[in-house]
Amino acid sequence: MPINLDPNNSGISYSGADIEYSYPNGLDLQPTSHTHQVLLTKLLLLAQESSREMSKRHSSWKKIDRTLTAYIPLDEKETLVQENDERKPVSIVIPYSFATLETLLTYFSAAFLDYPIFKYEGTSPEDRVGAMLMEKVIEQQSRRSKMALALLTTFRDSWAYGFGSAAPYWDKVYGKKTTVVDAGFFSAIFGKMLSSGKKRQSVDTILYEGNFLRNIDPYMTLPDPNVPIHEVQKGEYFGWIDPSNYKEILNNERNDKSYFNARYLSEMRGSAGRSQYNKAKANSGRDERFGTGLGELGVSTSPIDRIFMYVNIIPKEWQLGTSEYPEKWLFCIAADKVILCAKPLGLDHNMFPVATASPDYDGYSVTPISRLELISGLQTTLDWLVNSHIANVRKSINDMLVVDPSLVNINDLLDPAPGKLIRMRRAAWGRGVENAVKQLAVTDITRSHIQDSAYITELIKTCSGSVDSVMGLARSGSERVSADESRGTRMAALSRLAKAARVVSLQMMTDLSYMLASHTQQLMSRELYVSVTGRWEEELMAQYPNSQGRIKVSPFDISIDYDIQEGDGTLPTGENADVMVQLFQSISSQPILQQQFDIVRIFQRIAMMMGIKDVNEFKNRGGQMPQMNATALPDQTVLDEAQKGNLVPLA
Repeated sequence: MPINLDPNNSGISYSGADIEYSYPNGLDLQPTSHTHQVLLTKLLLLAQESSREMSKRHSSWKKIDRTLTAYIPLDEKETLVQENDERKPVSIVIPYSFATLETLLTYFSAAFLDYPIFKYEGTSPEDRVGAMLMEKVIEQQSRRSKMALALLTTFRDSWAYGFGSAAPYWDKVYGKKTTVVDAGFFSAIFGKMLSSGKKRQSVDTILYEGNFLRNIDPYMTLPDPNVPIHEVQKGEYFGWIDPSNYKEILNNERNDKSYFNARYLSEMRGSAGRSQYNKAKANSGRDERFGTGLGELGVSTSPIDRIFMYVNIIPKEWQLGTSEYPEKWLFCIAADKVILCAKPLGLDHNMFPVATASPDYDGYSVTPISRLELISGLQTTLDWLVNSHIANVRKSINDMLVVDPSLVNINDLLDPAPGKLIRMRRAAWGRGVENAVKQLAVTDITRSHIQDSAYITELIKTCSGSVDSVMGLARSGSERVSADESRGTRMAALSRLAKAARVVSLQMMTDLSYMLASHTQQLMSRELYVSVTGRWEEELMAQYPNSQGRIKVSPFDISIDYDIQEGDGTLPTGENADVMVQLFQSISSQPILQQQFDIVRIFQRIAMMMGIKDVNEFKNRGGQMPQMNATALPDQTVLDEAQKGNLVPLA
């Protein structure tokens, strides 16, 4: 007899008799079991509680989406204007919020996304080399998984919606690898294998393992609403909705034995697999301009929404064990109906593997006001000033005439073609045309709106911190801008952005650094080669002189204690480089200062501040210093010069 998981939806029925699963921990998690239903109810109540709070912010976020897509829905009047002549302008969004967002993201990209993104140092001297290798391994993982793109998306969410979330996870990429093997056959005559050459052979293998970073759409985020967004580790749970499909879920079950019940979803089609808490398309304004929206779902595809949820539970209360103390578990629900995963996290760091960024957080809210929301009122005013002027001009360029229809042929007057010939009626022949048609005086009351919009844009710059010098624009005005004024304005704006970057570094990047390293120490199973180039090149070359630029790292090499090097959010800029150049010249000309300061490292820092990131590529690779011409002086000459202060001892 088929199992009907949802009697109200005839599209979801399965033949459960042929499906057998071995569930973890001796649990009965078949979709019709009592344990499954109790567990599913508890999880959906958490999702409902969070979704109810998060949905309150969706209308505000939708306005932000419209400003970033430069779109205003047309009313009936403007729709007719476009249908009659698509060249005529209608209401638009002045993309100033978009320009502001690009400026903020550019700063964050420069502050955080240079490799290595995550930096480590050893806790003790014996951990120093291991921390260097750890940093190299994490850097390789960051490059392979394109982690910088995920981070940039998180930063964008944090500026646009008030917070951004990302979930690090360890995964393995499976595939085939082609290798060359010996070909041969067994000879009964000689009683042994005889070689016949070489052949290529494809074998199933793990192509790559490492950390990945999953972005979480704010519209699909399900955090604990009882804790601030920057303190998710203090909450009881954290979840999100992940749009997927049946094939991906089934493949995930094959590769990860902790997942189950995927085959119960085989007959889901269309909207049957959607979660009631997935409101990204219905509540956001991202797709309105293109008309995609929610739309009708086809019956030939199998989209299925999954709810991933980390929950801090007491297993005995949830009937999942005998422990009476809290444990962090991972749950996965498909289509709000079937549990796909229920397992203890078992991670060494004992944290929810989630990190959040909220540069404008207030310390208390689960959904803080974003930077773009703060200027949304100014953006709306700016749009209105420009659009009202456009509407007035569009009205004014049309002829506004007062006509005596008893004197002129009104049909001739209505002809829109240029060079028109307007005929007088027979009764008005010979009376003249002065009083037949009169043009109304047109007064443009919106003439000052364009000037007023300039004041609004200045307010937006002041509130957001994206002043002209940071945006890459020259200040407008008749006065010449001095170098000190330009430098002072730019540095003041950068210091405001550096504060936001510092906040994000403390909130998100530090937690991510710790989780990625902990995952690698716990879950890394294979050796890999890393490059020695970069900031630890000299130290690693000294430790591995025969490495030839590549070092093999095993899981045991990185089993060390480490500390996180936090970023301060500041950028090395050319303004500071000018001061450093002066210091470099002073130090290089004073032997006493040369004994106290490392002139080579100072030069490297200046090069980096001037934008040269690969300064190590210019080092002498031969390991020998250039030959210097030295001349021996007589002893008396040396004594005389030393008394004058021109010569000093080296030590």
